[in-house]
Order: sequence, then C-alpha cells, then structure tokens
Amino acid sequence: MEFSNSLIHWYLQNKRELPWRNTTNPYLIWLSEIMLQQTRVAQGLPYFLAFTETFPTVFDLAKAEEEKVLKLWQGLGYYSRARNLHATAKFIANELNGEFPDNYNELLKLKGVGEYTAAAIASFSFNEPVAVVDGNVFRVLSRYFNIDSDISDGKTKKEFQNLAQEVLPINNPVLFNQAIMEFGALQCVPQNPNCNSCIFSSSCAALQYNKVTQLPVKSKKTKVTNKFFNYLVLKDVDGNFIVQKREGKGIWENLYEFPLIETNELVSELDIMNQCAEMKFYNQKPEEIIILNPQIIQHKLSHQNLHIRFFQLNFDVKLPDSKPLSEINKLPFPIVIHNFMTSNYFNSL
Repeated sequence: MEFSNSLIHWYLQNKRELPWRNTTNPYLIWLSEIMLQQTRVAQGLPYFLAFTETFPTVFDLAKAEEEKVLKLWQGLGYYSRARNLHATAKFIANELNGEFPDNYNELLKLKGVGEYTAAAIASFSFNEPVAVVDGNVFRVLSRYFNIDSDISDGKTKKEFQNLAQEVLPINNPVLFNQAIMEFGALQCVPQNPNCNSCIFSSSCAALQYNKVTQLPVKSKKTKVTNKFFNYLVLKDVDGNFIVQKREGKGIWENLYEFPLIETNELVSELDIMNQCAEMKFYNQKPEEIIILNPQIIQHKLSHQNLHIRFFQLNFDVKLPDSKPLSEINKLPFPIVIHNFMTSNYFNSL
C-alpha cells in the first residue's frame, strides 16, 4: 500500500494536464488510448484535438468516410489503428446505439481493443478496479520489484498483470493507473532515469542491485527487412498526376501513393530510368524521365527499413484518371510521401 500511495502522491504533484484526463466519457478515453498506442503524448495530442473537433461523438466518427479518417490520422503511423477505430465506431454507433460496453470483459470484444486498452477504458470511464499494464508499467514494476522475467514472453505478461492487480488500490483504481503510467513516462524512463531524485530511491530493488539499465528484460527483437521503393511521379500535359490506392494487407493499406517499382535490393538510378523508358503507361511512353531526389530517403518502420526514390515521368498527352494537385492533396498518403509532396522538389514541378 505504501508503494501505491507514494505513486498517487507523486502523480498529484507532477501530472501533465491532458484533455482525456478531465473526462469519464468512454469515447474520448477510447480515442486517446488508441492514438497513444506506440505513440508519444506530444505527438498524439494534436491528433486527439483534431479528431475530437472533427468527430465530437462516436456517431460523427461512424458516419465519416474512411479516407477522411485516414487523412486526419496521416503521420501517426500504424494505420491499422485508424481502420479499426473507424470499424469499432460504426459498431458502437449502429449496433450498441452509441453506448460503450461498461466493463473490461465486454470492452475486450471490440475490434482493435486489447487487454491494456480495455483495462484503461474500464478503469478511467467506469471506475472498474482492473490494472493497466503497458510498457511504462512493465518498466516501473520490473525495476521496483527486481523482476527479470522476459517481457517478450506471453507468460510474463500474466505475471506482471497479477502483480499490478495486487498493488492496485481497489477504492482508487483511476488515480493509481494514471499514476503508474505517468511515473514511467516522466520519471522511470527507459534511458538514463534520474534515480537520485526518485521517490523510490531508497526502496527500488533495481537501484539497490545496480540493475536499472538491465530491466525490464526483453530478448525478442523484431526482424527488420530492407525494401526499396521507386516511386514514379507520372505528370501529364495538363500538369496532373496519377495516384493509386494501396491495396492488400501490407503496410499503408488504403492509403494513396504514386505508381511503384518495389525491389528487395538497391537498383541503380540508371537501371530504373531505363526500365521506365521501355515501359508503356496507358499505352504511352514518357517523353522525359528525371530523378527528383538525388539522395535516397530513409524511412524506418517497426519491421521494415524503406529506401525511397522519386522519379518524374513527363508525358506530352493527357493521362486517364490523372488528378490535379489540389485534389490529390485531400487524399491520405503515408507521411513520407506527404512530406516529399510538400518539399521543394515537388513544389517546383
């Protein structure tokens, strides 16, 4: 109980003022929790504000076109979160009359809602005494109690869930859950935590055993592959461009991009340009081919390193389905393409 009380006391003195902490509305809390998965608060906050202004209720989000949802999400990454968010909004609006389930077990059945998110909504919206366990909680508990179980092991998650539930004050689950996550985000940080100024400097087992930098233990590493994306910016005689929706279950599903030549190894600029010169696009060959970015753009995802180049292909005829930039800019793109489109390279076209 001393551990829990100390955390809550620290939280009340050090917490950040964040909009989703001033409400018990499950829609707003759900929205914030989905956005903050794999995302820092500083990055997620502007998106939360934009979403709540555009879609103030779950009904507004449910009625929106997917492209509008993805456009607002542009830059947050992990776009399956946005698609699941939209699907769940439709389910809640249409099947549950806009009412969120009011308990952990029922929340867990919603698409895109895992154990952590269900616990957060159940706790913060409905005061259910269920402990949240995210990366911050893993770190705080593993260090304070000197737990060296591998958190990449599924069995370990249960171990931490049980421990978090043990130290959770049943009469105050909201404050404690907020406190332990905030403590991990601000004080017990992954790299170089200031242990000297920590409220647990005299009781943290990891500090006593000089194991702070070793905990939590996570042995499984994501295998990262390299992909090489050569985008073809097809520009017709009217100054319009060709874009296409990315289909399939890979990265960037349902986002837009330029026509693409994808390879598993680096191909020289000359080879790509020669290949394009021999290709026909809508039965037309390009009149001119220009490389737009002499330096390859590096874009890192969780499991892929992308190496990206853009080639401009000029045509002296009108291309079918080409669109002006004013229309293209309204579509959702992967942030790396969006950034390139707003760069000097593209604006000079």
